[in-house]
Amino acid sequence: MKIAVLSGKGGTGKTLVSVNLASVSNNGTYIDCDVEEPNGHLFFKPEEVKRKEISVKIPVVNHDKCNGCRKCVDFCKFNALAFIGNKVKVFETVCHSCGGCNLLCPEMAIAEKDKVIGVVETGSSEGISIITGILNTGEETGVPIIKEILKMQDVYSPVTIIDCPPGSSCMVMESIKDADYCVLVAEPTLFGSHNLSMVYELVKLFEKPFGCVLNKCIDGENPSEDFCKEHGIPVIESIPFDINLGTINSNGDIITRKDKVYFQLFTNLLNRIKEEVDL
Repeated sequence: MKIAVLSGKGGTGKTLVSVNLASVSNNGTYIDCDVEEPNGHLFFKPEEVKRKEISVKIPVVNHDKCNGCRKCVDFCKFNALAFIGNKVKVFETVCHSCGGCNLLCPEMAIAEKDKVIGVVETGSSEGISIITGILNTGEETGVPIIKEILKMQDVYSPVTIIDCPPGSSCMVMESIKDADYCVLVAEPTLFGSHNLSMVYELVKLFEKPFGCVLNKCIDGENPSEDFCKEHGIPVIESIPFDINLGTINSNGDIITRKDKVYFQLFTNLLNRIKEEVDL
């Protein structure tokens, strides 16, 4: 079972939920797809870490063969190629590595080179497999890294927790496309309800079963809870605003390994999700 954890912005508690669901999963797998700012490994502190570089293909133009027909420039929908000074120029940062220019060049003037865009780290922590994608600074997209790390998940793992990037970008869509269930994490504020609406529309578009976890809950108004009621979104758990939880979390410790109350809370949450998937 693959569970994707999303939030409309950073700081809502998405990694808190992801890490602790993985921690109580009993030999599960935690995948950090938030490749621009991965932080789940800071809590798990995995052992026997192995690193693998991730590369993409970038076009290289042989100007001696190029006749200036501009077919490659016209083909590229991402404006990664331009004809400047009677030469084809490649803008590597916006290239999506589709390989189309290489295929259609009538003069065979375009080859490809490997460009390293990041790394994948794998390790383990108390029986949990940890897979972390890390995008190099300055790169435009982490989709190739996300595709790679989702291929690496252990097919025999009973539960895989996917810690998605915040928001609703292409990287989030790539992260959830094969998920069996989506957990939407939201804060109890007006801003939180707005961000909840973004990921709500996304999971509806993908027709994924989903539920909401309300984090940092306090007495009084809760616009995110009101949004859930208005749109029929099941609230599968409410996590209170707790200074002790915040202290443990800020120290880089996993709350379910430190506090029996939260171990039970996240165990119940995982069981609730399993029941929802089996329905």
